[in-house]
Formats: sequence, C-alpha cells, structure tokens
Amino acid sequence: MVTRTRQGQTKAAQGASRRSTPAVLVIHGPNLNLLGTREPEIYGRTTLAEIDRQIVELGRELGIKVETFQSNSEGQIVDRIQDAGAEIDVLIINPAAYTHTSVAIRDVISAVEVPAIEVHLSNVHKREAFRHHSTIADIAEGRIMGFGADGYLLALRAASRLICAKRKNP
Repeated sequence: MVTRTRQGQTKAAQGASRRSTPAVLVIHGPNLNLLGTREPEIYGRTTLAEIDRQIVELGRELGIKVETFQSNSEGQIVDRIQDAGAEIDVLIINPAAYTHTSVAIRDVISAVEVPAIEVHLSNVHKREAFRHHSTIADIAEGRIMGFGADGYLLALRAASRLICAKRKNP
C-alpha cells in the first residue's frame, strides 16, 4: 500500500526530499555471492565484495550514501526493499534468477515508488531464451547489461543523474 501525504507526495518521496545526502540501495539477487568463482567466463572474476567496495567508493565520490544487500531469498529481498522505501532515492537491483520469475519483487518495486535501475552482469539477450524476459523491465527507469561489474558503476552514475533531476524538479 502506498501512503500519500496531504500534498499528494508518497512517503518515500517525502522522506527523500528531507534527506540532505542522497541514498541508493543496491540489491544483489541469488547466487551473486558466488561471483569470482561461479562461471567466470560469463560473470567474470570480480567478487561481490570487490563490486560492493567499488560501488561504495564511487558513491562517496558522487556524494551518495550507498548500501548494498545480497540475498538468495526472494522474501528477504522483498523485505529489504520495503524497509528501505522511504529511506532511498533510487534502487539499483540485479534480481539475478528472480528477474524472470518474481512478481513479488516487481510488486514491491511498484509499491515503494522509488526509481529502479535493473543491472545484469551478462547480456541476457545473448543467452538462453528464458533469460530474455524480465518481470521488472517495464517499471525500471533503465536496464544495464553486458558490461560485467562495471554495469553497477554505470547504474550508480545514472542514479546520480536521476537524483539531481528529481531534486531540481520535485
């Protein structure tokens, strides 16, 4: 359920406008904790810890507070997005295998009304046909795929632009 203020703003938008430091939540879905060793020919050799360090470091440079979260559990991902809704300006999410199946993740992204950027390490359209469908593609601000770990950094730069535009035109 989306709660609106008297002025029509969602609580998420109201919370974001009160914070002086922009905030981004980065969600990593199932099996991404195995990065660096899992199918390196597809996903590369960079570990999730290295990716998280790079994202947080770039966030500091851009003046954005970045929090990262990884779970193999769909319910934990949904809970984390619900908990963060009013505290973040943008959600960056790699739903991994849940990309193709999770209506629950789609619904929570819609419910919190925070712009979302979908990230994939590989170009899913160069892979098996079942990977071509995303349950969140049509509600995401944008999708970045095929650039490996750099995709997260590209997404954070895009998030920074979204935040600047939102703060100029609330």
